[in-house]
Amino acid sequence: MGEITMYSTSWCGDCRRAKLFLRERNVPFREVDVDVDPDAEDLVMCVNDGLRKVPTFEVDGRYFSCSPFDPYVLSRELNIPLNP
Repeated sequence: MGEITMYSTSWCGDCRRAKLFLRERNVPFREVDVDVDPDAEDLVMCVNDGLRKVPTFEVDGRYFSCSPFDPYVLSRELNIPLNP
């Protein structure tokens, strides 16, 4: 699997849960705050049919949202263990 990029905001509870989920499993990721980066916000809206859904993930050119946060979806999409 390639580099994981998570598009998020500082105030998003789903984003905090997703970051904790990844850190508990020692999964490296790069975070981009869409409140700070307008190009990232545009990208998130483009890949989510006009919706500003965070967290949105990009892996190897594939985008998906995990909002609302669902550990089963994130585990499956990233092919990582559900349990640490």
